[in-house]
Amino acid sequence: MAWNYYDAGIGNVASYQASGHPWLSGSNALTSNQEIQITFPFVTKSITVAQSGSGVLRVHFAPTGSMVGVPNCYWQLDSDEDALTMNVKCGSLYLSAGSGTPGFQVMAELTRIETARMFALTGSGITE
Repeated sequence: MAWNYYDAGIGNVASYQASGHPWLSGSNALTSNQEIQITFPFVTKSITVAQSGSGVLRVHFAPTGSMVGVPNCYWQLDSDEDALTMNVKCGSLYLSAGSGTPGFQVMAELTRIETARMFALTGSGITE
């Protein structure tokens, strides 16, 4: 009798139904017009980003250079302790300072899916 072995994968529903393991990061302040990429060690199940400090923190899934001429392909957090929770699968996230020097905290719930298995996020609302 042959046994089938199933492992974590992008299309594997159980990978998203199981509780994820936590991942945390943060910074005191981004400088004006600074952009950073947060790369996760595994594909996310959900992400929470909280703004700390002053100014506007932008959350997006593509670098701003790829969004030239495309307005509003980001979510803005514009006050201290303003937060955004997203139930999304991705391998990375971009944060940028729209104005001022906002800080941030990122908490992600991770699956056991390797980020190399994640497809590139592009298209309407991401890069166009």
